[in-house]
Amino acid sequence: SKDLGMILVHNGIVRATSKEGTAVIGMNLFYDREKLAILTEELGSRDGIVAIKVWINQGTLKIGDDIMYALVAGRFRTSVFPVLEELVSRIKKEIVSEEEIF
Repeated sequence: SKDLGMILVHNGIVRATSKEGTAVIGMNLFYDREKLAILTEELGSRDGIVAIKVWINQGTLKIGDDIMYALVAGRFRTSVFPVLEELVSRIKKEIVSEEEIF
């Protein structure tokens, strides 16, 4: 696209510790494909956004595995950075369910 000025990519990875600092050996991760499609369509229609692509690694994951890739392409960083931040936050809150394995 002639309007494309930047692409940002987020890569979430399984850590060896929970948010609370407890050691984990992995996680079980599931997501709602319908809700993800609705979210990417909603955010993709924002001014200055050219495209949004998301891949989520569903199933049993071990330390170091990729959890997800989220890509936001757009015209200016002032449009792209906030959309990437909102996309990742909302995926974590609204789209995925995860269970750490201790």
